[in-house]
Amino acid sequence: MKNIAVFCGANAGSDVVYRQTAIELGQYLADQQLRLVYGGGNVGLMGILADAVLAQGGEVIGVIPDFLKKWEVAHAGLNELIVTETMHERKARMAERADGFITIPGGFGSMDELFEILTWKQLQIHSKPIGLLNVNGFYDPLLQMMDRMVEAGFLKVGNRELLLVSDSIEELFALMRTHQPVVTEKWVDRKKI
Repeated sequence: MKNIAVFCGANAGSDVVYRQTAIELGQYLADQQLRLVYGGGNVGLMGILADAVLAQGGEVIGVIPDFLKKWEVAHAGLNELIVTETMHERKARMAERADGFITIPGGFGSMDELFEILTWKQLQIHSKPIGLLNVNGFYDPLLQMMDRMVEAGFLKVGNRELLLVSDSIEELFALMRTHQPVVTEKWVDRKKI
């Protein structure tokens, strides 16, 4: 893995632990010589993360739609800023550039990015590792919902296991580095169609 896409909030959140985690993740990426690929913003956890990577001498690629750039939220100090026409193109470009994905706390946008990249993996569009950094139990309710999807028969166990989860940056990267792409179960039970 050389390029890590990070999905995170355009807001900083209400607890300082989220900001601190973004800083620690940025420092870790730079120290490990991993390039950050992210949404290109200078606000919220996105800006904090990018600034942390850059302050540590790391490289950052931002991908931002033109309409958000016009709202003056684009980070001006990145190594590379890719401007897209749409949000869909933004996600596709981030996915192309990334060798792995991590989601830290965020809102609707982060969830959209996480679930789209998980769905693409489930459909075998890519085989890259997907990690969830469960900061301070932030994602516990979401993980419980995923388990409920399995219990209710809407999500195969093998597909639920596509998401690697830890509350530790180092442990999450260890899981991602040892990740072995597997052929997952088909996402639809065709016998019932």
